[in-house]
Amino acid sequence: MKANYDFSKARRGAVVPPSGNKTRITIRLDRDLVEWFKARAIEQGGGNYQTMLNDALRAYTEHQDIPLEKLLRKVVREEIKKAS
Repeated sequence: MKANYDFSKARRGAVVPPSGNKTRITIRLDRDLVEWFKARAIEQGGGNYQTMLNDALRAYTEHQDIPLEKLLRKVVREEIKKAS
């Protein structure tokens, strides 16, 4: 069967070209953190845990200029609203 295929001009790389706004990196994360995001993706009916990680990092960076007290008050208000 090997004779049926010619890989002499083959190239390594992604099958699907990456979107123009994303960068592929290698990162080491704690296993429990990755599993938590994977579980949340499954609970929400599927999806991509990597997108969830990206969203969490983006939310973190966007709130860096907000004082911690103000951010905590916002989160508490949102949680109270959800509970009522």
